[in-house]
Amino acid sequence: MTDLSAFPIATRWPASHPDRIQLYSFPTPNGVKVSIALEELGLPYEAHAVNIGKNESWTPEFLSLNPNGKIPAMIDPDGPGGKPIGLFESGAILLYLSDKTGKLVPADPVRRYETIQWVFFQMASIGPIFGQVGFFHKFAGREIADKRPLARYRDESRRLIGVLEARLKGRSWIMDDDYTIADISMLGWVRNLIGFYEARELVGFDDFRNVAAWLERGLARPAVQKGLSIPARG
Repeated sequence: MTDLSAFPIATRWPASHPDRIQLYSFPTPNGVKVSIALEELGLPYEAHAVNIGKNESWTPEFLSLNPNGKIPAMIDPDGPGGKPIGLFESGAILLYLSDKTGKLVPADPVRRYETIQWVFFQMASIGPIFGQVGFFHKFAGREIADKRPLARYRDESRRLIGVLEARLKGRSWIMDDDYTIADISMLGWVRNLIGFYEARELVGFDDFRNVAAWLERGLARPAVQKGLSIPARG
C-alpha cells in the first residue's frame, strides 16, 4: 500500500485511495484547471476540498505542500522513478500531467514551447488581472470611491481578451486544432470573468466573438463540465 506519511497534508486530508493522485483544491479558476486536466486525461485521482472561505489553505498542513498558500496542490504517489512527488502552482501541475501522459501538449518541440508560453500568459497576465477585476467590481474593492483601479484593470482585461481574440481568429483552440493545457488554463478564468465576477458588460465581452465561440466549445466538453465542480464545495 502506498505510504503518504511523509506528507503532512495527508494527515489533515487523509487519502482513501493513496495509490491515486491526491488533489487538494477548491472550484476556483485556478483549482478547476487541474481537475479538468485530470478528467481529460482519465487519470485516477482523489479530490480533497480545501475550503478557502475558511482559510484552510493557510493551515500548516497545506502550507507544508504549498508554501504559497494558494490552491491547488497535488501529490502523485507514482512520480518520476516511481517515487511520490508533491507539486504546487497550477501551471506547473498542468505541465507535469501532460509530461506524465504525453497528452494535452503537442509532441513537436516548437509547438510544445508555444503551448507553454500561452500557459504562462494565463499565469502572468489573465489570472492576476481578471482576479483584480473581480475584487474591484464584485468584492470589497467595489466600495472604494476612487474608480481608477477598476478602470485600469477593466482596460487591461479588455486588452488581454483582445490578445486571445487575435490568437483564436481562424482557430478552434489556442494551438489550432490541438486542444491543450493552454486552453485548460484559461477556460475557467474567462468563464469566471463574465459569470461569477459579473463583468461581461464591464469589459465588453460580446465584442470578442472568437473568444466567445472558443469558450462555448470548451464548456461543451464533458471533462470540462465535470471538472468545473471538482472538488465539491460541500
